Amino acid sequence: MADNPVRLAVDIGGTFTDVVLETPAGRVTTKVLTTPAAPEEGVVEGIGVVLKLAGIGAEAISLFIHGTTLATNALIERKGAKTAFVTTAGLRDILEMGYEKRFEQYDFYMDKPEPLVPRPLRFAVRERISARGRVLMPLDAEDLRRAAEAILAAEAKAVAIGFIHSYAHADHERQARDALAKLLPPSVTICVSSEVCPEIREYERFSTTCANAYVRPMMAGYLNRLRQRLDGMGLKAPLFLMMSGGGLTTLDHATRFPIRLVESGPAGGVILAGRIARECDLPAALAFDMGGTTAKICLLDDGEPERARRFEVARIYRDLKGSGLPVRIPVVEMVEIGAGGGSIARVDAMKRITVGPDSAGADPGPACYGRGGKRPAVTDANVALGRIDPDNFAGGRIALDAKKAEAALSADIGAKLGLDRFWPAAGVSEIVEENMANAARVHAIERGKVIDRYTMVAFGGGAPLHAGRLAEKLGIRRVLIPVGAGVGSAIGFLRAPIAYEVVRSWRVPLTSFDLGEGNRLLTGLRDEAHRVVSAGSGTSPLTETRLVDVRYVGQGHELPMVLPNRALVGDDLPDLRRRFEERYRQIYGLALPQMVLEIVTWSVTMSTILDAPARISTPSATSVAKPSARRQVYEPALGEQVAMAVYSRPDLKPGAALDGPAVIVEDETTTIVPASFTATINQRGDIVMEARHGR
Repeated sequence: MADNPVRLAVDIGGTFTDVVLETPAGRVTTKVLTTPAAPEEGVVEGIGVVLKLAGIGAEAISLFIHGTTLATNALIERKGAKTAFVTTAGLRDILEMGYEKRFEQYDFYMDKPEPLVPRPLRFAVRERISARGRVLMPLDAEDLRRAAEAILAAEAKAVAIGFIHSYAHADHERQARDALAKLLPPSVTICVSSEVCPEIREYERFSTTCANAYVRPMMAGYLNRLRQRLDGMGLKAPLFLMMSGGGLTTLDHATRFPIRLVESGPAGGVILAGRIARECDLPAALAFDMGGTTAKICLLDDGEPERARRFEVARIYRDLKGSGLPVRIPVVEMVEIGAGGGSIARVDAMKRITVGPDSAGADPGPACYGRGGKRPAVTDANVALGRIDPDNFAGGRIALDAKKAEAALSADIGAKLGLDRFWPAAGVSEIVEENMANAARVHAIERGKVIDRYTMVAFGGGAPLHAGRLAEKLGIRRVLIPVGAGVGSAIGFLRAPIAYEVVRSWRVPLTSFDLGEGNRLLTGLRDEAHRVVSAGSGTSPLTETRLVDVRYVGQGHELPMVLPNRALVGDDLPDLRRRFEERYRQIYGLALPQMVLEIVTWSVTMSTILDAPARISTPSATSVAKPSARRQVYEPALGEQVAMAVYSRPDLKPGAALDGPAVIVEDETTTIVPASFTATINQRGDIVMEARHGR
């Protein structure tokens, strides 16, 4: 990827589509409103803007990297395809049974997430392969035929197939797929769990396969339409898709396994934060991404985020595990909050201001957009508080109506609480910031982290507006706003490796481990991952990571352990046990040397190698920045609107310094420097805000 001189990245969010073009002459960026009915239209519009600004044609682009929340939004809003589920007799209701426990023990009126596939569209067929691979009951062709007739009658557009033990023995799933493909129209998508999620634990495997089938018709249609539109405008560059785990994959694999694109946009932002953390020597960094629909928070140590293989989509209860739909995919560990610029504010029955999680999105958008939105959103509050200049929003390309923002806030908040002037907007802002602070505190505590030791890296269109106040609430003393913060996730796409992880569950005790069989499995996983990565990496050097999930026999949870990147030999097994027990003791305070160890799941990740970032430092202040204007902006610490100095970010050079309270404006976002902070520009051009001594 280092040989590509002109690279394009596009991130579709719920409200804005961010576009970044990097050329030898520099970087060009823009934000355009997302077009929900036809997302490719917003993408093409944004590409046209940056190409015009750069003065080049589409044919000059050599690489296009794309991330999107479309799959996530389809799952949250239940706007995917009508999906059927075919499973082993006796397992029809596993999607409803879930983990067979309550995620909220004391709520008698607890709502469980509805399965993506309703019971009438779940079909049980007689078949059974044992965990050791012995056929106990052949696949019943008549059951499949009846299921196909019912699927046709229901006009389902997608089918998920999940049989017991198919994670290891997939013959019956393949037979069922081939039979249904002959009985159903070619337009019906068929997904099998042995390809989507070949791991143990039926509920999560089936849920992931159903989710993949549910979003695949929509995502495949969108990606194919986008490819056609790109070809039509002369953009023939290879197209790669950002995955939730932080790697890039090909268009073909993204079309087959769109579930891996869930959270792809936020993953790009985490990659950017990790690179900045390494460049700026930040051993502990908190990535804070706030866009138009949601805010995301991720903790990074030594530039690396925590990663997981399990993720919940569409939680019914905010921050409550178990209230969403589980999917088993490689994912960057983060917390997501329904707190974005479009998050809607209201007064509840107890006369409290609440914000989100629902969003006005791009259409109709906040009231100030003037597109028909009547309910106040966070962006309306920021306009009313003077933080956003309505005449220069998104570089002046989107005109905002401050009077409509104030009217919506007054009607829905002020009139119900007896508040006037700027107080309705101040209340909305304070609540959304407190929601984000609470989520960040819980996320850190759950991981045993001390959050005030972290440096915040804030990006996304909304984060720089709220980062200073959020840092005050969390006790964080340093905040960094990177260059291009408003389109930070898209910039992160351009820093991502082409990577792919292949996972298989194969349970084997270390006492009866067959080295030959284990090495054959690892070689097969490596070859599969290499085929995907090499399709886009060309002759670029690759790196390989091998992991196994290990537990004591009889336990229900595993610890990931690294394997050497070579054929396993006899000495590796006692070394694996030693390292496992060291980590087990570190986490749980003891080890169980008499217990047998068991490997449960195997994974191999192939990735291109990225250049190590150069270290930079924040220079001492060498000049005092000069403001270009002043305007009335609300300062929470004072509880009043004050005349803040306004600075143009392009005019601020490395070494320039200023004191808060202040406003720093640029086309894609605005940074608010609170009164308790000072700001300096570092060698990269980033804004580094530091808390004043004694705060």
